[in-house]
Amino acid sequence: MNLHDLFADQRLADFKTIRRDLHAHPELKFEEFRTARLVADQLRLMGVDEVHEGIGGTGVVGLVRGQRASDRMIGLRADMDALPITESNSFAHSSRHLGKMHACGHDGHTAMLLAGARLLVESRAFAGTVALIFQPAEEGGGGAKAMIDDGLFARFNCQEVYAIHNWPGLREGEFGFNPGPMMASSNQFHVVIEGKGAHAAMPHLGVDPVLVASHLVQAFQSVVTRTSKPIDSVVLSVTQIQAGEAINVIPNTCTLRGTVRTFSLAALDVVETAMARICDQLPLAFGAHAQFSFERQYPPTINHEGPTQAAAEVARSLLGPDLVVMPVEPTMGAEDFAYMLLERPGSYIFLGNGDFSGAHRDQGHGLGPCALHNPSYDFNDRLIPIGAHYWLALAQARLA
Repeated sequence: MNLHDLFADQRLADFKTIRRDLHAHPELKFEEFRTARLVADQLRLMGVDEVHEGIGGTGVVGLVRGQRASDRMIGLRADMDALPITESNSFAHSSRHLGKMHACGHDGHTAMLLAGARLLVESRAFAGTVALIFQPAEEGGGGAKAMIDDGLFARFNCQEVYAIHNWPGLREGEFGFNPGPMMASSNQFHVVIEGKGAHAAMPHLGVDPVLVASHLVQAFQSVVTRTSKPIDSVVLSVTQIQAGEAINVIPNTCTLRGTVRTFSLAALDVVETAMARICDQLPLAFGAHAQFSFERQYPPTINHEGPTQAAAEVARSLLGPDLVVMPVEPTMGAEDFAYMLLERPGSYIFLGNGDFSGAHRDQGHGLGPCALHNPSYDFNDRLIPIGAHYWLALAQARLA
């Protein structure tokens, strides 16, 4: 099957309208009430066997049973939430809610899985059950973990789980796979340096926490270059330094905040331990003290070898080897599908949204690039039939 045939599939034309409706009505993490209701209604209309709502807050799971009985079940996941971003596009389906926007394509992921559900219901040419997992709160809310904690896999015993994320920079319709690390862990740190305030003209009477902060920033970079293994990918970024209220006053305190990204928990352990040691000891040399806190958010997203190889072979069979990249370059971005991959084998897959010029966007788009988390972004609707047919082919292959 070629891309032209997929694009011409009129059975799936309605899902472009659904996607654009979702884009116009974005909802933030754990607030996806309208979206979840739309998803559940669509699943019932197309004849999905069971629809379960309210899992992990606003999560929805639909079950499609194949023609042949089997205990086998696989999960296909789409995320539903939007971002707290003000959209700069002005086309007809731009966000109607100021400060909320589908800037990461979750509207498209939802539409793709709904379209895939229609094909699965029409076909049912597989043995076992497909669990359609519509997840809330991927953007910083840990919605995947919330669904798991609410009994997702206890109630729906998926042997494997898969997710697709659109990826600007890959060619339209091009699939990217990587056995092993696909996305990084996401973590935040917070340092409060306690010094001694003084007049800026008499610094000898105080202990300058801003000076200590400047040394901490430099020392943190040594964790990447001298403490972590050179073969371990580590990002440590100080993104906020906050201190003082008056230009001529040395403040009592200074606060540092930032993020750490790694592809393994072992590397993360090394970074956190080293940062804690530096914060404990370095400020003492200046007569100051520091309080260090470290919050582990999403773990690294690590694909399983077997399911990833199998998923890539499905894409090759569907579209040909020219539209499959393996290994695709992983990213230091983070993704809470990691929680599902800790519970079940599976794979997180990239699907090319097209280049950053965003030629697929309607007139009235913003001037920025068509990049994720950008106010000028828009999902490429031509991916909906590609993703839908891929979900069908993957289900048929894994539930053969």
